[in-house]
Amino acid sequence: MACTSCSTSDGGAPKGCKNNGTCGTDSCNKLTVFDWLSNMSPSNGEAIFDCVEVRFKNGRKEFFRNTEKLSLSIGDIVATVASPGHDIGIVTLTGELVKIQMKKKGVNPDSNEVPKIYRKASQKDIDIWSAAREREEPMKVRARELAIHHKLEMKISDIEFQGDGSKATFYYTANDRVDFRMLIKDFAKEFSTRVEMKQVGFRQEAARLGGIGSCGRELCCSTWLTDFRSVNTSAARYQQLSLNPQKLAGQCGKLKCCLNYELDTYMDALKDFPDYDTKLITEKGDAVCQKQDIFKGLMWFAYTNNFANWHVLKIDQVKEIIAENKQKNKVSSLEDFAIEVTSEPEKDFNNAMGQESLTRFDQPKRKKKPNRKKKQNAETAVAAAPEKQKQAQNNKPAGAVNPNQQNKQNNPNKPHHKNKHKNSNKSNNPNQQNSNDNKPTEPRKPIIITKNENKK
Repeated sequence: MACTSCSTSDGGAPKGCKNNGTCGTDSCNKLTVFDWLSNMSPSNGEAIFDCVEVRFKNGRKEFFRNTEKLSLSIGDIVATVASPGHDIGIVTLTGELVKIQMKKKGVNPDSNEVPKIYRKASQKDIDIWSAAREREEPMKVRARELAIHHKLEMKISDIEFQGDGSKATFYYTANDRVDFRMLIKDFAKEFSTRVEMKQVGFRQEAARLGGIGSCGRELCCSTWLTDFRSVNTSAARYQQLSLNPQKLAGQCGKLKCCLNYELDTYMDALKDFPDYDTKLITEKGDAVCQKQDIFKGLMWFAYTNNFANWHVLKIDQVKEIIAENKQKNKVSSLEDFAIEVTSEPEKDFNNAMGQESLTRFDQPKRKKKPNRKKKQNAETAVAAAPEKQKQAQNNKPAGAVNPNQQNKQNNPNKPHHKNKHKNSNKSNNPNQQNSNDNKPTEPRKPIIITKNENKK
């Protein structure tokens, strides 16, 4: 739920409150409480409870007493007591519900140690407060650089300025104790303000910074969860979850707080189950439990000499066998009590339109067809070359003599030399001019005429 100031603007981008005062309904702030007694007046003329709840940065809430009898309502900006100076906060709850919240937090409503409210904040107070809030983000970057320079194993997670700008509180997390005395001196020199260091836990850090959990919603600790109960791995065992630290850990690095939400329900359901370590004694041998189904009330057992075959039994049947074993009677076998598990037919979803495919609008890649025309032209040219040669020989005059034959007749003892064709390209085989000088005579091979030779 959010107010109108947090609605989307033109273009779909969220506006956000940007910490400019408060929302009209105060519904998009952290750790809000709905005042369901706001429309009811106190009975019998009783006075309204004089304490109010005030919220500061990142969900930090404190209780203050309205000693000046100011007419305060939810959303008012007030100036409260601080040491030194004063602080600026927003009223989040008034009336009788504040008394309930104080008891829940362990604060005595009748104590005189409850700080008081000075006045409603003026415009000058709000301007100083806003200017101090704008300094926090660049200061955090510089503070981290100084911490790295001093080689301190700590992480400065947040900075909160007091309302009058006289003091800055640095929140940090660390595994061990850190000596930051020199760091404080550098902070005071760099930022020219009073410095206070406050160590917080990893869960408190996640609550202050906020974020999105693995469930897709905002973190519980930053929205509605106010107390951090201890979470153990036994909670995951009772709920039969896989002990994977990456899945069980939250953004703070600790076990998720939501592991405790359904733990009580699982504990109540497990009261009807026999102990997991119970052994069933049969004539075929002892059987031990391998698995439990809390929702269906089933248990899987297997013989100690054959762990591959599991037998499904109901809780009542297991209790019946345990009662027989207590009387020192053995059951014949687990097969007499086992349930036949029938597999449910799978429901196939037939998509007639093909709309679930993410690539239905993508064009398929077309395969390149081989260019057969070039291959056919080359084959026809090679095949037509000997025919052209034969036609050229038939068209010669009758008295013409082949120069190779004439050399053979004049010099019968001289080895045969291959004469290159007059129109052949000399640059094709420059190194093969005298390669066949010393080879014996071979039958003459047909001469292939290419297209370039015909043009010449």
